[in-house]
Amino acid sequence: MRTKTGFSFFSKITYPKKKPSPPIPKKGFDSSEIDLTIDNAAEIIEKWNTEYVSTTKFYSLFCESKREAKKFINGVKDLQKSMDSLIKEDPNSENLLRAQKLMQIAMKRLQSEFYQILSMNRAHLDPETVSTYGQSSASRLAGDSIVEVEEVSRNSMKELKSIAECMIAAGYAKECASTYKCFRKYIVDEGIHRLGVEKVSSSKVKKMPSEVAEMKMRSWIDAVNVSMKTLFNGEKTLCDEVFEGCSVYLRESCFRDISKEGALLLLGFPESVAVRDKKNPNPKKIFTLLDMYVTITENLPAIESIFSFQSVLAVRSQALNSLNRLSESILSHLVEFESEIRKDSSKTVVPGGGVHPMTTSSMDHLSRLAEYSGILVNIIVKGSSSSAKALLPKSYFNLSESDGWHHGSEVRVRFAWMVLVLLCKIDGKAEMYKDFSMQYLFLANNLQHVASRARSTSLKHLLGDEWIERHFEKVGQFARSYERLAWEPLASMCPKTEEMSPEEAKTQLEKFSECFESTCESQSMCVVPDQTLLEEMRSSIAEKLLPVYRDFYNAHSNAALLAGMGGGWNVRYTPEDVAKYLSSELFSGKGVLVEEKSCVFRTSFGLVTARNASRRKKRSLSCRRF
Repeated sequence: MRTKTGFSFFSKITYPKKKPSPPIPKKGFDSSEIDLTIDNAAEIIEKWNTEYVSTTKFYSLFCESKREAKKFINGVKDLQKSMDSLIKEDPNSENLLRAQKLMQIAMKRLQSEFYQILSMNRAHLDPETVSTYGQSSASRLAGDSIVEVEEVSRNSMKELKSIAECMIAAGYAKECASTYKCFRKYIVDEGIHRLGVEKVSSSKVKKMPSEVAEMKMRSWIDAVNVSMKTLFNGEKTLCDEVFEGCSVYLRESCFRDISKEGALLLLGFPESVAVRDKKNPNPKKIFTLLDMYVTITENLPAIESIFSFQSVLAVRSQALNSLNRLSESILSHLVEFESEIRKDSSKTVVPGGGVHPMTTSSMDHLSRLAEYSGILVNIIVKGSSSSAKALLPKSYFNLSESDGWHHGSEVRVRFAWMVLVLLCKIDGKAEMYKDFSMQYLFLANNLQHVASRARSTSLKHLLGDEWIERHFEKVGQFARSYERLAWEPLASMCPKTEEMSPEEAKTQLEKFSECFESTCESQSMCVVPDQTLLEEMRSSIAEKLLPVYRDFYNAHSNAALLAGMGGGWNVRYTPEDVAKYLSSELFSGKGVLVEEKSCVFRTSFGLVTARNASRRKKRSLSCRRF
């Protein structure tokens, strides 16, 4: 027989065979009391089997009358007690046959009611509502409407619970559980689908465009958070509530059959993605993988709590497997990041010795990676076959043996190593400048960018104040080397001697003016993007040049003017003119047009004579400077 709800119910009952001489009831057995119990049960059971049956509408006992529903449940429980007594005391009685028929009718009705409550109250039994069951204080704060929804949810769960207890006590646990699992599995599977999770083969994931894979990975992160907080948590709460008085095995089996498949599908997705990205690592994709790793890690306590029993061990194992695969993929991306820096073969010379795009992008990447240092501790330590300490010189962090070595140190060294790889590459890029002074300016600018980003981001906690301070000192060293090569030759043209003829003074001031113009021209495209370093370098150059030029100018300018009076000669640059240029124009990158003079020419070391220039030897720059 099939009900209007579409569920098939019970097979035909095999009635007990009659025997010629039934056993004599034991003393204390009251058949009249049992007859009355069966009659009372029959009244309510048959009422809802005849009066409330229609081909067009299902009349719900629990919706029409709560009082009748309670009477029905109590009648069935009493009927079951009577059947137990009859089976024990008078198994061949006609009353037992009648009671069995009534029980079959009652179970059909209760199974239909069970399904009807699940169906009609679907909105009130959604995982999000159920997951907050018992949090009454939070609900009151949320408003009366939420309280009302939770009240309906509680009542629905109580009704389901009473039906489940009644059916299971009567021996119909299988039918009750089957109805429950069939309906609730659909709810969970639908929830997983709505969250954007679908079954995708590894081969299909490999063929996905990067943009599509990225979108699915981001969607998956949201899906896991929602699933563990509401979907699976709410489903387990509902299952535990409905089958509270039943066996642990029944509760576990119901939840397993409803949730296991969806949970494995959800938690298995990272494994496919990680394998895809491990074979084709792209450093830019590492952050999505890290976010996925963080998502599983943060939800791991919930996963272990919700899927705590042995029959769903596969779910917990899948979560751990996905973590391992993500960890392997993340390590591959770190290695690829280092490799990309090493293999960078661009020949582009950054105008003005400014910050190289590789420096900017690499430090952006490292700064963002540093935000995941807490997660990277586990990944790097578990994934490294040897200690990262061997990568760097012993003195790199100035760590003494007494400081000890811990997992955090592994991460510190790994980041320091990646920065060192970058600095070595910057060192190589500097050699593309033919002018040696520009090499030092390039090094100063790029190291300033590295150290500044390290100080202002999470890298500071990994590299430490000492590391940062040491590299800022190196910035100063590079800046001073630039100043020495580019500007000190100009200062040497202002001798301190007091004995100088007017003609000699005039000639020397002309040389200074020509050299100043030429130096300004050669340095006109130079840039210093960092404002702090810009002010420091302008000030340092001014401190070296202005005092000696001012002294020389004050001592000899009048005499020089007298010597050049006849030809209309005049001093081209006063100390104030020089100061103005150094304080406002230098390192602006705007460019300055000046007349080239034949008496001197520019080299990497500034303005020198051809004879002196021929004696210059190229200075070697190596990564050891860092």
